[in-house]
Amino acid sequence: MSDIDVRLREDVHLLGELLGNTIREQYGNGFLEKIERIRRGAKADRRNNQAAGEEQLGSSLADLGEDELLPVARAFNQFLNLANIAEQYQLIRRREEAQPAPFENRVLPELLARLTAAGHSREALARQVGRLSIELVLTAHPTEVARRTLIQKYDAIAAQLALQDHRDLTSAEREQIKARLQRLIAEAWHTEEIRRSRPTPVDEAKWGFAVIENSLWHAVPSHLRKVDQALHAATGLRLPLEAAPVRFASWMGGDRDGNPNVTAAVTREVLLLARWMAADLFLRDVDHLASELSMQQASDALRAKVGDSAEPYRALLKQLRERLRVTRNWAQASLATSTPAEADVLQDNRELIEPLELCFQSLHECGMGVIADGPLLDCLRRAVTFGLFLVRLDVRQDSTRHAAALSEITDYLGLGRYSDWDEEARIAFLVRELNSRRPLLPSHFKPAADTAEVLATCREVVAAPSASLGSYVISMAGAASDVLAVQLLLKEAGLQRPMRVVPLFETLADLDNAGPVIEHLLQLPGYRSRLHGPQEVMIGYSDSAKDAGTTAAAWAQYRAQENLVNICRAQDVELLLFHGRGGTVGRGGGPAHAAILSQPPGSVSGRFRTTEQGEMIRFKFGLPDIAEQNLNLYLAAVLEATLLPPPLPEPAWRTLMDELAADGVKAYRQVVRENPQFVEYFRQSTPEQELGRLPLGSRPAKRRAGGIESLRAIPWIFGWTQTRLMLPAWLGWEAALSSALEQGKGDLLADMRERWPFFRTRIDMLEMVLAKADAEIARLYDERLVSPELKHLGTHLRDLLSQACSVVLNLTGQQRLLAHSPVTLEFFNLRNTYLDPLHWLQAELLARSRSREASLDSPLEQALLVSVAGIAAGLRNTG
Repeated sequence: MSDIDVRLREDVHLLGELLGNTIREQYGNGFLEKIERIRRGAKADRRNNQAAGEEQLGSSLADLGEDELLPVARAFNQFLNLANIAEQYQLIRRREEAQPAPFENRVLPELLARLTAAGHSREALARQVGRLSIELVLTAHPTEVARRTLIQKYDAIAAQLALQDHRDLTSAEREQIKARLQRLIAEAWHTEEIRRSRPTPVDEAKWGFAVIENSLWHAVPSHLRKVDQALHAATGLRLPLEAAPVRFASWMGGDRDGNPNVTAAVTREVLLLARWMAADLFLRDVDHLASELSMQQASDALRAKVGDSAEPYRALLKQLRERLRVTRNWAQASLATSTPAEADVLQDNRELIEPLELCFQSLHECGMGVIADGPLLDCLRRAVTFGLFLVRLDVRQDSTRHAAALSEITDYLGLGRYSDWDEEARIAFLVRELNSRRPLLPSHFKPAADTAEVLATCREVVAAPSASLGSYVISMAGAASDVLAVQLLLKEAGLQRPMRVVPLFETLADLDNAGPVIEHLLQLPGYRSRLHGPQEVMIGYSDSAKDAGTTAAAWAQYRAQENLVNICRAQDVELLLFHGRGGTVGRGGGPAHAAILSQPPGSVSGRFRTTEQGEMIRFKFGLPDIAEQNLNLYLAAVLEATLLPPPLPEPAWRTLMDELAADGVKAYRQVVRENPQFVEYFRQSTPEQELGRLPLGSRPAKRRAGGIESLRAIPWIFGWTQTRLMLPAWLGWEAALSSALEQGKGDLLADMRERWPFFRTRIDMLEMVLAKADAEIARLYDERLVSPELKHLGTHLRDLLSQACSVVLNLTGQQRLLAHSPVTLEFFNLRNTYLDPLHWLQAELLARSRSREASLDSPLEQALLVSVAGIAAGLRNTG
């Protein structure tokens, strides 16, 4: 057993013991023993003593009284959250000098050494690092299960684990840390896990701002300090002050696709809250700097700015502090009622950056560089990265809403209905109106509510400072007219500056058509003059996978990117690809570093934009040290993909990938779309119906009434994850790979896996999700919940899962899944001891819940919702 395994088990044991103390204190020894008996049964079940384990586990759960269901569910939920904390801490824990640094910490220095050895000049390398543009777009619509108040307690527990890792602690200090841990775990136990009400979009935005305040605010300057050190060690050159390789955007409060709760008023409020938060955070920084920078010697430039002051740095910073205070007060007042901004309100990021730069340069000029390179440099880096607007807010809306708005407008003007026109007629109208100098709408036009909301959103875009906004994303885009329609609506609202209008191609057909659509746009008269920068295109992972399965979707995404790269290169237009990934493999998720390195050559050209969703924001960016590691991975991967792109796929690889995609989509759709019993089986065998009652994100679970096609990708994935069948992530691969092997193409598959990063990453992610899947757990749900006439379908799906596991093992040459990653397996094994009882309990609770009407506040329903949260926490993926 490795040192990591030993220390992880020690931490898990300690946290579990402290939680046991808390439970005993509330419910007594007898109840704690019941929980221990359930845990031992789960452990026996996993250790090849399945019959005995199942019997012990089943009888222990069957003996529970109605009033014990909720505390048992809560106990295992908290065990899993504490195991997650311990596991997460393993990534950042203190190491002995002789132990190698984690890969995440050394990835950039090692890459810079490789790039230098490959012949890249020091100057070119430093220039490329300084020009990197990576934007992580924080989204809230998926299912962040844990409440913010609990997340803060979990972070505090992680901090105590870090404190106890010091070897020079006295026994009294160790006892003090243990007492603090006991108190924090008791606080978490006595805090309700499940929200009583669904969060609003503004609540979601505040949650996102809290991640910045508590983690990224500290992680970014520390990360950039280390990037600067690595760059200097490799090239002798420094990272420019104006460089911000990684910036942040948000969909929280801007994503109105299928979410009626996101209105123009909400978007305005969130933009103001971001300005308030930015002003408040910088006010704290500047206040601290003003107290520290008491030096008297200053440059002529600084003296010219503040006059004959005894403490010139303080004088300048106090001016900035006062303007930040005015800005914060104005944002606060504007939340209640629209308030004109007075002259001292900061409006441009340069107004924030220039005073800090002036202090920095003056200190260096006067021989005080060691002072300049302290907290002042950190504040300057934050100012460049976050600025006065904290994050850039994207706006997203469904293409059909724009078409409906234009239909009402053209109908009112007596031109017919826009929705009835073909693409050629739409484009002719849109181009004509975009080039016209007169307004389209008369001032007395009174639109219906939906159209009024679309127009109001466009007016908010016009009113907001350009630096506060990212892109206007059009979901379910399929034609050039979808982009022009938004440009026209924005023009009609009064927009006179560039705004990136971004088509999101989601379904298989739309991905295949992405290249021709962009080519058509770039050739339209006047379009290039409105572009003013890169052509941004968003690639959808969630809906394409739901539409066609991950085999065909992954290949369609790859080919779409290749096509777009070639078209934009031919048109001499810069391309920015925006990757709409979720947290799970079924939604394009997986390790970001490997995913970026597997993109088509030329598609990552110093620029990269991607969504970070829901609970993955917490796991990747919730703690400063973890956030730093993930920022390192992003930066290194984008730099490597830019300067050392992967090889072009060979013709034989393409041909086989075409065959795999065709076989995969056929097998996937045969099950999901062509079997008339499938939807009913899905509804019975998973908690999909119950998920709609869980007050998670602000969006409804469905876009509209209907079957699988009406479901959002998130509950679609979430439902299968809860039962451990994980169907969306693997269905189709078993048929595609089996067919290729039967045709004697095993050597070609092995060659693809060895030399083609795209294919290797897909197989690695498939292996990871199959390792999390569990046919026996899925069978348990079927036995308890599925009607006899549908059970054969579950048996068939579990057979397909078994085939998928076998074919991946055949391909990788391993005896068991993830045999090459014993640490990951250890993490999985630790969690399963606590997950299995929750699955058994959830199946029982679902059966009871469906047999009677229970209110949301009843112990039964609360226990069910807690089981959902616990399983999500244990698997570290929800939607």
